[in-house]
Amino acid sequence: MIRKTLLALGMGASLALAGVGSAWAQEADSAPVDFTLEQFEGDKISLSDYRGQWVVVNYWATWCAPCRKEIPDLSELHQDRSDVTVLGLAYEEVEAEAFSAFLDEHPASYPILLVDVFEPPAVLGSPRVLPTTYIVDPSGSIAKTFYGPIKSTDITEFISAQG
Repeated sequence: MIRKTLLALGMGASLALAGVGSAWAQEADSAPVDFTLEQFEGDKISLSDYRGQWVVVNYWATWCAPCRKEIPDLSELHQDRSDVTVLGLAYEEVEAEAFSAFLDEHPASYPILLVDVFEPPAVLGSPRVLPTTYIVDPSGSIAKTFYGPIKSTDITEFISAQG
């Protein structure tokens, strides 16, 4: 049943349940990836700026309840681990004033990057579900993709298992 559901969602047979909430995880072994996006009220940031450390790339939106729930946990991960950077990719169209108010109410310790929903980073494409989280290894390759909500413990366990 699960395999049939995954295939119906276009996620392929290589997906497996991650064992956390309702998230699915997909192993990936790709060449280094890169994208550059504008930070909310700030400079442009490139994924390649963080080569040499683990990067958690988290697609999210203000209207997504599981996404909002992840912000404090991902903020703590970003602050507590010097070898891990979290980048939040805001996947929505929202007025700057409303977005600023949201961030005041739901502060994130990590950079929030704005994604044009009509032109998301080509290397990632549009997310299949929100939240979607990519774990990028220190060489810049996507090591794992989680579809659905996850916890920082899932991320740290995966990173620790990589050696």
